[in-house]
Amino acid sequence: MLQVAAGRPVAAALAAAALTLWPAAAAAQDATPYDELNRPLDPSAPMDPLPDLGVDWPDMEVAEPVAARPDTTIADAETERSYTVRIEGLDAAADQGLTAQFQQLSTLEANRKDPANAAQIDRRAREDAVLLGELLRGYGYYDAQVATRIEAAAGAGNALVTLEVQPGPQYRFAEVALPGIDAAGADAAALKEAFGIDPNDPVNSAAVTAGEAALRAELGRRGYAFADVGTMDVAVDHATRTVRLVLPVQPNGTRRFGRFIVEGRELFDAAHLGEIARFDEGETLSTPMIDDLRRAIVATGIVSTVNIRPVARQGSEVVDLAVTLEPAPLRTIAGEAGYGTGEGARVELSWEHRNLIRPEGAVRFRGVVGTQEQVLAATLRRNNFRKRDQVLTAQIAASHVDRQAYDARTFLVGAAIERQTNIIWQKRWTWSVGGDLIATDERDVDVDTATTRRRTFFIGALPATLSYDGSNDLLDPTRGFRLSGRFSPEASLQSGAFGYARLQIDASFYQPVTPTVVIAGRTRLGTIAGAERDRIAPSRRFYAGGGGSVRGFGYQELGPQDPVFDDPIGGRSLAEFALEARVRVGNFGIVPFIDAGNIYTSELPRLDSLRFGAGIGVRYHTRFGPIRIDVGTPLGRRQGESRVAVYVSLGQAF
Repeated sequence: MLQVAAGRPVAAALAAAALTLWPAAAAAQDATPYDELNRPLDPSAPMDPLPDLGVDWPDMEVAEPVAARPDTTIADAETERSYTVRIEGLDAAADQGLTAQFQQLSTLEANRKDPANAAQIDRRAREDAVLLGELLRGYGYYDAQVATRIEAAAGAGNALVTLEVQPGPQYRFAEVALPGIDAAGADAAALKEAFGIDPNDPVNSAAVTAGEAALRAELGRRGYAFADVGTMDVAVDHATRTVRLVLPVQPNGTRRFGRFIVEGRELFDAAHLGEIARFDEGETLSTPMIDDLRRAIVATGIVSTVNIRPVARQGSEVVDLAVTLEPAPLRTIAGEAGYGTGEGARVELSWEHRNLIRPEGAVRFRGVVGTQEQVLAATLRRNNFRKRDQVLTAQIAASHVDRQAYDARTFLVGAAIERQTNIIWQKRWTWSVGGDLIATDERDVDVDTATTRRRTFFIGALPATLSYDGSNDLLDPTRGFRLSGRFSPEASLQSGAFGYARLQIDASFYQPVTPTVVIAGRTRLGTIAGAERDRIAPSRRFYAGGGGSVRGFGYQELGPQDPVFDDPIGGRSLAEFALEARVRVGNFGIVPFIDAGNIYTSELPRLDSLRFGAGIGVRYHTRFGPIRIDVGTPLGRRQGESRVAVYVSLGQAF
């Protein structure tokens, strides 16, 4: 039986065993007398002949031919040639993923595109034979033998390299012991299950490594923050073809969360760290919760690196967390420029400080200059406000928007609190509630008199949203569904006070039909109840058309139009539908789509006058989400409507 400690290869142990034989072998030889060893050398004396070599010194003027290996049948050994690789006899082990591992590490595979002569190919084959033998031992085939054969193959300059494998029997675990783990009491069974290696299981080094990692993770999850997992001891018995595995585990008792201690620069105080954490003081310590806190701190954008160090209290099971934060760049200057059909050209510049008002009080100033839009705005955004992922926002903005439907000069003051979702932690349920005070002076067309007019509105709104996201990805969903609703009761003052309520419901689904094809659909329904369309400020009505609405039509192009300029005038209800097939080929995608929708003056939408648009899109899938380019055209195009509309954005259309 051979005893092997974890991390010490069997070959190294064998080598050590061989070295211990040397002293006995040396003692068995005749010793050279001491006086002969110390006899003075005579420089003129001839050298003694070398015994038992029996090999003449080579004539350096004559080139010796290179002898080919017996299993190498390639003539002209110096000719460089390409080769293919074949493995024989590996069927039983290949099912466990060994072939994929071999191809990743193989010298033959790594250099297959480089032609080589017979000697080079032979050297690569020998290296791969050693590699394959090591991989087989990792799967419990301790008696495996690997031989190489190189022979000519069909085609000029080709060779076939064969690795012949005789795996032998696969060894199994005769005993798996975790001494000391019973000190975990009721948790011992779950810890053993996490390790996942049982007697009579086939030997698999990757499974053992994964089991040890899972055991450490489970210890941390259950509060054993100072558990000691010892050195693994493995004994291989070749006579019985079994393996005995022993891994000492000392749980050292569970621990509980204590307080936060901020070390170094205080970007956040201890109270705010408690708001970000998903655990409270006194709860059972869990290393996954500490890892979650670390990711959340980095996700704020204020911290570049974070170090969280457990500090045990003397004579107590309480563990405090010492947190050290290194700041990230806190200021950002950004700009963008673009053009959209129906929206005109625009340039936007912004400046932001992400921690101007501690903690996490981001202040952002934004300005927009465009042919149809000018904006000057300031926003205060307080992330993780009193609770993880809860955001408080306050804003003040002055804007001028000149669309075909209306011209509005608006001043807005608003605030909202919301539970947000993001790419790192995609939430199922999200919500927001807020309040807006709006003063807006707007120009539109009086349909009754066919004249333009300007009116000033003072509006108070209480918008609220509730959303459920059952999809599998925020930017590129391939299965599941989403459902959201927005409700905003509003009071308006213009030639008297009146009120109304806006309601909008959005739903979408994503259904894979093949590994590369997803069918996606969307529905949007909206209504404004409580006031006639003409009394509602033009900027608060519903509009349709554009890349996020009914593709094929220009921005706000759908719906009723005024009798003077044929401009859209909006409505009190809307209905939109979309259906598309997302076909992915590698990093690219093709998306044929058909959309439908319209705007109505009635309180509820009617589905008997839908307008249709169709087209095709291209997607380029990046690690952050797909880049979208859609080209659409209206079906049954009417005079004045665009023939083609193009939309570009990040993420899918819905």
